[in-house]
Amino acid sequence: MPLPSNTAALPWADRFQAVRQRSLALCAPLAIEDHVPQPVDYVSPPKWHLAHATWFFETLVLPRLRPGLPRHHPRYDYLFNSYYESLGQRVARAQRGTLSRPTVAEILAYRAQVDAWMLAALRQDDVPQATLDLITLGLQHEQQHQELLLTDIKFILGHNPLMPPYAVAEVADIEPAREHVGEATAPLNWHEIAGGTHEIGHIGEGFCFDNEQERHTCHLRPFRIASRLVSNQEYMAFMADGGYQRAEFWHAEAWDWLAAEGVQAPMYWFRHPDAPGSWWHYSLAGAEPLPPHAPVSHLSHYEACAYAQWAGARLPTEFEWEASAPRLDWGQRWEWTDSAYKPYPGFKKAAGAVGEYNGKFMVNQQVLRGASFATPPGHARPTYRNFFHPHLRWQYTGIRLTRDD
Repeated sequence: MPLPSNTAALPWADRFQAVRQRSLALCAPLAIEDHVPQPVDYVSPPKWHLAHATWFFETLVLPRLRPGLPRHHPRYDYLFNSYYESLGQRVARAQRGTLSRPTVAEILAYRAQVDAWMLAALRQDDVPQATLDLITLGLQHEQQHQELLLTDIKFILGHNPLMPPYAVAEVADIEPAREHVGEATAPLNWHEIAGGTHEIGHIGEGFCFDNEQERHTCHLRPFRIASRLVSNQEYMAFMADGGYQRAEFWHAEAWDWLAAEGVQAPMYWFRHPDAPGSWWHYSLAGAEPLPPHAPVSHLSHYEACAYAQWAGARLPTEFEWEASAPRLDWGQRWEWTDSAYKPYPGFKKAAGAVGEYNGKFMVNQQVLRGASFATPPGHARPTYRNFFHPHLRWQYTGIRLTRDD
């Protein structure tokens, strides 16, 4: 089901239903067996995503709408809590793939029950604004999981030796043919961004996560930022020049990561036995020749920094990126920045479980800006702060260069 680009314009019940149905649509092409695997600890099984997003509404929202409502299942709190310490113990993240039960059918029944309770309340009650704000957070949370869901599905299928395609037609506004659309055929130009003070952070009446606040003034030196992302072809030139073998381009920790993991190319790239010398990759449509002009994707922060060093440039800070955003064509790849994920001046964590949403992760992670092919419609904005550990690359992550000269 395609998601309207502006769900905020819909009545609350319709808004809720549109987001919830999109999660089901993303899983529609999967076999039952595809819902269960967890190949690595940072990838969650699709059925866990479906259940966890439902658990959020049952645990945090329904008690406000229907006090005293019985829980759907007494153990689902333990199974589907993600990281909320204030809400009790939970299955360890790396063990989500061991949950053969509840079955997919039982999880779908769980979603249907919670949705019925939520929709009944949204259609009949005069819901307080504070609860509507929490429902909005829950819908934004589910949209975050929709992006994770799609990239986790790609990891599960793409690391299967059969490399099965995910879908051959439009699914929930995801068109596999657009996953690697070329955008690097035009010359790479450099936008001149003036130095001085720039306002950073969310402004206006629309939704934002707490980590996008408080809006504040940032002083920047003049810089130049690339008009487009680095392409596959440009990244191949780095590889051909021994980029993965030359320590001078890599941070020490990154060089150790290369040795430990044996990384020699972006995730999903491989040499096809029937096409010697050429690079192929796994896409949602299956195994395909690598499109040279599409933006390079599935890179770690380590790889992005090494490429920038090789190219005689650097990654932008998140503040430079946001100041440049009005002049950029962004949204196809999450763009690594050179900024550590830290709180803005004046940031305050909310009380209770909601306060665990972002603030406690503000250490040892890098900020990414923009959005990606997998980001749900209407979910992106220029102040959005994504964040991951620097070695991770299963998301649609790419490179935009910056220069000071």
